[in-house]
Amino acid sequence: MEGYDLIIIGAGPIGLACGIEAKKAKLDYAIIEKGCLVNSLYNYPMNMSFFSTSERLEIGDIPFVSINAKPTRVEALEYYRRVCLSWGLHILLYEEVKQAQLSTMGSFSVTTTKSKYSARAIVLALGFYDRPFLLNVPGEELPKVKHYYDEPHPYFKQKVAVIGAANSAVDAALETWRKGADVTLIVREPALSESVKYWAKPDIENRIKEGSIKAYFNSTVTKISATEIEIMTPQGTQKIPNDFVLAMTGYEPPFALMKSMGIQFQNDEFHTPVYNEKTMETNVSGLYLAGVVCGGLKTNKWFIENSRDHARLIIQDLKV
Repeated sequence: MEGYDLIIIGAGPIGLACGIEAKKAKLDYAIIEKGCLVNSLYNYPMNMSFFSTSERLEIGDIPFVSINAKPTRVEALEYYRRVCLSWGLHILLYEEVKQAQLSTMGSFSVTTTKSKYSARAIVLALGFYDRPFLLNVPGEELPKVKHYYDEPHPYFKQKVAVIGAANSAVDAALETWRKGADVTLIVREPALSESVKYWAKPDIENRIKEGSIKAYFNSTVTKISATEIEIMTPQGTQKIPNDFVLAMTGYEPPFALMKSMGIQFQNDEFHTPVYNEKTMETNVSGLYLAGVVCGGLKTNKWFIENSRDHARLIIQDLKV
């Protein structure tokens, strides 16, 4: 069994930042990732642009140069590859952690799909993008239902229902409409989310107002079939023709893994994990959190730009 001072679970930007700080501190570490490098970013829509400017996404003192005011997904993938190469980070890709437990000897035993490891400490720098909230309605298992949106081309001349009120839904609705789809937006709330990007919100509102994109507010999908969807609206049940459903309903952290490791959660609506904000250590000694996972279901609380410092806090605590 290979042993480390620190195992970092997750090779997103914050996991990489933790690896950089561990390397600076001369700790023996490994970053374990179940998918590709920055897997969550890789699964973002192809044409996505970040909220943040490039300098706010920088880690490891490596400049992020972008030709755009807001960097794109493609630029971010290139940047974080370059960060890994520049720092020579030790990353184990396509290796999913199945179990991690604190032993009676005070170290952690980590079992993955490929091997077993031990570590004095663990950082969970986990994303959430691959764990979608399901609609739990009949027909959701049909191939036409997608919980991820990548690009608009496949939806040309198709009747597309986009479900959701936040950025993912707005981006999917606008892009598919501009590429020739007949788009219907279905929103459970009475209005679009206040978190919608400032440059996209007036665009989607104007498209709805002019009737280019149809919208149902205070509405939910109750059934999906091969040729139509059923919607419960304030005016009653509506059935509309449909070819594809893009369910942009949000995602959740890996709560099952966190609970299995002994992490406790606050009794709040966001299921926020318990941790020390000064050290990022959880209620389990030697087990730390970093990045978006710290917010529980409040997945819009932590971003790259405001959680980069988690890495420094964690390594400082480990060096004590």
